Amino acid sequence: MNLPDPTPRRLPLRRMPATTWSGQGPTWREGSPAVIAAALKRAVARPSGNWYVLAASREVRADRPFGRVVGGVELVSWRTPDGTAHAGPGACPHLGAPLCRGAVDDGRLVCRWHGLALGAEGFPGWSPYPVHDDGVLVWVRLDAVGREEPTQAPVVPERPPLDRAITAVESLAGRCEPEDVIANRLDPWHGSWFHPYSFVGLRVTEVPRGADPDPDRMVVEVGFRVAGRWGVPVRAEFHCPEPRTVVMRIIEGEGLGSVVETHATPLGVDGRGVPRTAVVEATVAASDRPGFALARRLSAAVRPAVRAAARRLWRDDLAYAERRYLLRSTGRFPG
Repeated sequence: MNLPDPTPRRLPLRRMPATTWSGQGPTWREGSPAVIAAALKRAVARPSGNWYVLAASREVRADRPFGRVVGGVELVSWRTPDGTAHAGPGACPHLGAPLCRGAVDDGRLVCRWHGLALGAEGFPGWSPYPVHDDGVLVWVRLDAVGREEPTQAPVVPERPPLDRAITAVESLAGRCEPEDVIANRLDPWHGSWFHPYSFVGLRVTEVPRGADPDPDRMVVEVGFRVAGRWGVPVRAEFHCPEPRTVVMRIIEGEGLGSVVETHATPLGVDGRGVPRTAVVEATVAASDRPGFALARRLSAAVRPAVRAAARRLWRDDLAYAERRYLLRSTGRFPG
């Protein structure tokens, strides 16, 4: 697939080469299990500072609490009137009522069971956790879960300036572990085969090998399908800044610098002891085209379409991540 020349065009759409799903070249040789496993091993060895993605920044509000279980820890999150995000244990220290079903009043969590008001200063038997809000995602630090050397802030990927970007966050959960999600994302070779509705002509052009100076970088050329044979061709790189995150960044073509971040947050185990993991995918899109300024003004209408595209793709990929976990946990995974 030929990438666009650097001369700007009125529209970024290009007519993709004519091909059929079965007529594309097989990628199973290039998508070597050893290459994917090595990339995964390097990724999970990176430090995280015990930080986990909790939610989209938009989900944590000042008018109601947000609840989620991370690493088996029940959490509740809210904002104070100055916009600061906070998180603490999800059970009320009085009699254990769920604080996510409480209320937020003047920046304080109010339990609906007996009216106990809790704030960022804590309460006997109830201490808030460190929180980082990067403007797109809210992270929480759980030292008892991560058991690593804690850091003051998470490893946040480099992004386009948020005041000139459209952001969208979608979240789904599956029966697998974070490594199954990360391994899936470190296999770009399946893109055109498994997601023909989204990708066309995907070709991996750079793979880390041997003494590569950047051992966590893969580069692909791909067309993002819009309709029929029409798509937007780009060159993109994949890398892992921390063990539960894979970042795809456009390095050539439309939307230069835009990123799609895939974060895998362990939730805990279900009643049968099967692990559950949330996929939190954040898209931060930017463009120098004049029309993008209009798209930003209409971001409330654009954002649902971006989220729907991510949801469709991850419904398919989570099914594979769940199968990967099943095969691993029963000793049947190849290799």
